[in-house]
Amino acid sequence: MAAHARTAPAARGMNALAAILKAAERAAHWHAGQRRKGVAQEPYVNHLIEVAALVAQACGDDDPNLVVAALLHDAIEDQSISRAAIAVEFGEDVADLVMEVTDDKTLPKEERKRLQVEHAPHKSPRAALLKLADKTSNLTALAVSPPANWSRARRLDYVQWGRDVVAGLKVDNPWLRQRFADAADAADRAARA
Repeated sequence: MAAHARTAPAARGMNALAAILKAAERAAHWHAGQRRKGVAQEPYVNHLIEVAALVAQACGDDDPNLVVAALLHDAIEDQSISRAAIAVEFGEDVADLVMEVTDDKTLPKEERKRLQVEHAPHKSPRAALLKLADKTSNLTALAVSPPANWSRARRLDYVQWGRDVVAGLKVDNPWLRQRFADAADAADRAARA
């Protein structure tokens, strides 16, 4: 992919900041009724914003489309927004990134988890960075607000699965890798407490 495809504003006719804010607005609208699984029941959009913030901090101003994709990364999987709808509003690059991190929800949960580990080494560098930010956010939430019905063993299994996925990701970003390691350690400690 040409470099200009990554750095051009995601939405046609918009500067990078406007495209990111449009994606945040669409994500808030699409996920309006969704809550996180933790006991705090935070609005799901908080997760999307956290992932986008991690991506933005990891890549700086170099890839606004990746920040947009971070805001939209669960739209297909969780809200049945079509790839085509994302492409029309935000461009093919963003739609491709979202698709690359989208699980096939027609598969059983354990199969989807297995495939995340198996496919991790084959992600494009940008999708791998997005996946790493997503796992970091998920483990951060697990440490502070785990689902009420998750046993200690299930929480520890989730932490290990997150580590297994991330171990396969080819991401050369020490800052984000350290954020993930810190989040995984915190989630592990919280589950054992």
